[in-house]
Amino acid sequence: MTSPAAPKKDPWDLPDVSGLTVGVLGGTGDQGRGLAYRLARAGQQVIIGSRAAERARSAAAELGEGVEGAENAECARRSDVVIVAVPWDGHAKTLEALREELRGKLVVDCVNPLGFDKKGAYALTPEEGSAAEQAAALLPDSRVTAAFHHLSAVLLADPEVERIETDVMVLGEVRADCEIVQALAARIPGMRGVFAGRLRNAHQVESLVANLISVNRRYKAHAGVRLTDI
Repeated sequence: MTSPAAPKKDPWDLPDVSGLTVGVLGGTGDQGRGLAYRLARAGQQVIIGSRAAERARSAAAELGEGVEGAENAECARRSDVVIVAVPWDGHAKTLEALREELRGKLVVDCVNPLGFDKKGAYALTPEEGSAAEQAAALLPDSRVTAAFHHLSAVLLADPEVERIETDVMVLGEVRADCEIVQALAARIPGMRGVFAGRLRNAHQVESLVANLISVNRRYKAHAGVRLTDI
């Protein structure tokens, strides 16, 4: 007699991440600051990193909400989850310098490789295929995921905005790691974290930001992404 099949796991049954410390590399830039603020406001312990510790501490003091600031290496060492929100042109150099500090860490890459000309924003294609895949190649001993690409820095930073109604597409090779990132996204009111495939599919997710920039310019908006029927 065969045993009954185990019930399938509810995809919305996500882990408790409230005790994790989140580091944000590039936390003094607009996107990094906004993410740090929102996660800290939701009750997460957050450390923002910068190449200059004093600059990080100054930005953390401005954000409040218990956010700490540190030099990038210290930020990486002290964090359980590390969000990479650095400019694309400094992406590889930053990660190469922190390979040891990021060993064993859950790394969340939210960098969008973009170029700009008189026609507007357009997607770049890194040699590895995407920023997330570049991160995975540079950090072989880290657990690399991709998420938080489509969020408006303006909305993230606005204390008058209580809810940000948007979905966060999360990509990665290990489902449990993706679920941790999904759960972090879900701590921000209005957001859902949605599993969206493996890292090989990160390029089109990163590239979509170029379209959102065009939408925002045309409609004077802060557009995000919402997935239907889930």
